[in-house]
Amino acid sequence: MKPARMKPAQIKHAAIKHAQIKRALLRTVDAIGTTVIGLSAGYLALAMGAGLLELRRQRAALRVQGDTSYGRPHLGRRDHHHLYVLVPCLNEESVIGTTVSGLLGPRTTVVVVDDGSDDATGAVAEQAGAAARAAGGQGEVTVLRREPPNARQGKGEALNHAIRVVRERVIARGQDPSHTVVCVMDADGRLSDRALSHVMPLFDDPRVGGVQLGVRIRNRRANFLTWFQDYQFWAMAAVTQFGRNLTRTVSLGGNGQFTRLSALDALGERPWSQSLTEDLDLAISLAVRGWRLRTTAHASVDQQGVSDLRRLVRQRTRWYQGHMTAIGRMGEIWHAPRMGHLAALEMFAYLLVPWALDLPWSLLFQYCLYFFLRSPDVLVLRGKPATAINETCLRLPLNLLAWYLLAFAPALLTSCTYLRRDKTVGLPRALLLGHSFVVMNYMSFLCAWKALFRMLRGQTGWTKTSREVEGVGVEAVARGVPSSA
Repeated sequence: MKPARMKPAQIKHAAIKHAQIKRALLRTVDAIGTTVIGLSAGYLALAMGAGLLELRRQRAALRVQGDTSYGRPHLGRRDHHHLYVLVPCLNEESVIGTTVSGLLGPRTTVVVVDDGSDDATGAVAEQAGAAARAAGGQGEVTVLRREPPNARQGKGEALNHAIRVVRERVIARGQDPSHTVVCVMDADGRLSDRALSHVMPLFDDPRVGGVQLGVRIRNRRANFLTWFQDYQFWAMAAVTQFGRNLTRTVSLGGNGQFTRLSALDALGERPWSQSLTEDLDLAISLAVRGWRLRTTAHASVDQQGVSDLRRLVRQRTRWYQGHMTAIGRMGEIWHAPRMGHLAALEMFAYLLVPWALDLPWSLLFQYCLYFFLRSPDVLVLRGKPATAINETCLRLPLNLLAWYLLAFAPALLTSCTYLRRDKTVGLPRALLLGHSFVVMNYMSFLCAWKALFRMLRGQTGWTKTSREVEGVGVEAVARGVPSSA
């Protein structure tokens, strides 16, 4: 039996229905896209604007620390706090010696956690401490060796092992935990000159539980990727962190992180979690208990940037996964009795970024780009009757200009910020890095989706980012290599 043929009226009705559904879907996607773009632009504008206001409050300019040098953080230090520096290490012999030498100073104990290294990390650290003492330096170095199966269980576990030793030392020395500061440094990290003279006085306020410094990439001149990482840290992350200083919810990082020992004690025996971003987890734990988290524009920390794309993707995927996993603590933040409403709202918004902005925008950006390429007049003059202007050669340039401003406005803002933060960058490079942010977003999209798939599969393991050799120093001496090698 042949199927009944549709009548012309039915065909027309079906076509109208299909067109209505299509228009409704397009309006929905347009509304979602507009919302995501508005939220992204609004969040960036608020964060950068708040950062500029905080710089004024600290009587600092954007260029502060732009030309600083690193390696002498104890210069000008006059505080009376005790400092313990924790440096978790895994196969870090190429950089640990210089780091230890730069951290030693008055009332300072450097605790190097050798987390099952296969190289001479522990020996190099001990050699650096001995060399500093022989030269008349102050402070001491303790190397803690972790062996399998306890070793290589993550950075959080290494830090929890070290904090037990710190607590024992503090009790044995009769030191006050509320006047003892614990600093976490990466094995390649170096604090800026006079950093401690700006950081330690912040702990004179008994409500301050943690302080995080802005990050510079030391090897930024190596290639485009290292320049781009410095642009992200120095022009975007650092300035937005200044803004978060207003709500006292500065996010802690794994390098240049300072925490009051009594605040860590309030978190229990094991203050660091097994999260892939144990630093973010620590910041949340402190904030919900009412501790203030601060930063300063007058000090910073530098570190190596990742110089090849594969390692960078692996690192950023881990960061995304840790950030996205932290969404599970939003209820804890919202109901924290000791946390102010504005602070809770800011941290709430920060945790939503990968879910509400990055993942949706990774799809919407392609949708917007497709429709612009298909209909170049989609942004300007859409839906207007034909006029003299529509028919002139201005039609396409106007739409190109509108698309450029929509896509690259944040690039122009951050390029200007980066240039003002460091004049040596130069205008061409600042503009190139700013505009490349739109292209490099594809790396962020990839990392966000990889992180989501890892979460769905229940994968939580990660591979440590390897360092690069920066030169020959005490590390070479420890290995018996001539200094002229």
